[in-house]
Amino acid sequence: MYALILPASTPFVLLATVMGLSWWEDHILPTPAEPVDIPAETPFVPAAPAQLTELLSVDTPLTREVARR
Repeated sequence: MYALILPASTPFVLLATVMGLSWWEDHILPTPAEPVDIPAETPFVPAAPAQLTELLSVDTPLTREVARR
């Protein structure tokens, strides 16, 4: 009987654990005294566009020149 109860109750135990940790985070942990100013992030600009290699066709025979690419 216990072999059936344990696997069936596992999701509920995990859900209760997550909900308990969420409550603990909201009510127990101290909140910061004043909000911290977060600097605006600068957008990421790549230095150079990526060079894509040419894809080989299925019919292309594998030669030394093709294998070097």
